Amino acid sequence: MRAVGIVLAGGNSSRMKELSNKRAVAAMPIAGGYRSIDFILSSMSNSHIQKVAVFTQYNAKSLNEHLNSSKWWDFGRKQGGLYTFTPTTTPKNSYWYRGTADAIAQNLDFLKNSHEPYVVIASGDGVYKLDYSKVLEYHIAKKADFTVVTADVSGRDDPSRFGVVKTDADGRITDFEEKPISADGSQVSTGIYVVRRRQLIELIEKAVEEERYDLVKDIIIRYKGVKRVYAYPIETYWSNISSVESYFKTNMDFLKPDVRNYFFKQYPDVYSKVEDLPPAKYNAGSFVRNSLVSSGCIINGNVEGSILFKKVYIGNNCSIKNSIILNDVYIGDNTHIENCIVESRDTIRANTNYVGEDGKIRIVVEKNERYAL
Repeated sequence: MRAVGIVLAGGNSSRMKELSNKRAVAAMPIAGGYRSIDFILSSMSNSHIQKVAVFTQYNAKSLNEHLNSSKWWDFGRKQGGLYTFTPTTTPKNSYWYRGTADAIAQNLDFLKNSHEPYVVIASGDGVYKLDYSKVLEYHIAKKADFTVVTADVSGRDDPSRFGVVKTDADGRITDFEEKPISADGSQVSTGIYVVRRRQLIELIEKAVEEERYDLVKDIIIRYKGVKRVYAYPIETYWSNISSVESYFKTNMDFLKPDVRNYFFKQYPDVYSKVEDLPPAKYNAGSFVRNSLVSSGCIINGNVEGSILFKKVYIGNNCSIKNSIILNDVYIGDNTHIENCIVESRDTIRANTNYVGEDGKIRIVVEKNERYAL
């Protein structure tokens, strides 16, 4: 494909609450064995983008560990590859990334040293499958300066969390309001953009000279009346996970047969870093219904309508309902958990009760005594 990929994975979201205290949003576990960034990298790999840069910043440790080898997404070629960039102190600059445009600006040599004529920019907090080559074909056919991939979130999410766009009959964006107080419409930006490489370099350099650091507000929205900015609607599944509610709902969507079939059984595949773990073990007396259970789990109790990530232990007489249990959690005997997200590497003491009430999702973070000195 005639494009280089950029994944913006350095941001933090206060809407994630305690879940983002130990990891970047792009590193959030999804569907039992994946992380959010896997869906973006898989789409780029499947679109034959051979050279991808990931810009990390906030809580980047677990994300960098996840990206320690490009082989999982098949970027380990003689040409191209997977690159991670964190803010670096130089004689000219000692700032952290001050925005998405500044993140690109601080690594502008990556674009200048590339030879692909186009750039695909994607946010690291989406869950979807997308053929970026079709977006590029659309971009070229429309003779666009920018193409913004959009999705309709009516009845699914709050449009005011995103950039709300309006288009004319030809698909050209006529109005683009970033995170409005009151959204007038449900067509939103997915954080995926296609632009010509040389034009992006030029616009980034100009924005930084004017001390403007946000790609959306200071470039795309600012130039929408001057440049040709088009919308490419994504018709298949798309979800953003940067709030507790949307993260919970996105994971629970994988309990639906059609969503599981789309991501796990239909071409193209979604790839992730693989761990050598034994299959899940269901001991006598356990009961599991409508749940995703990952490798390395041991279950002795009841699990209903829940997602268990890797290496979860469920004790005797436990009841887990409508909950997400993240990696490496030990749940003691006689414990009841409902409408909760249990943070990774937690130890839940026996005979405890956690329930999210009034339709709200409760985040459970316990002191982990298993690893205490």
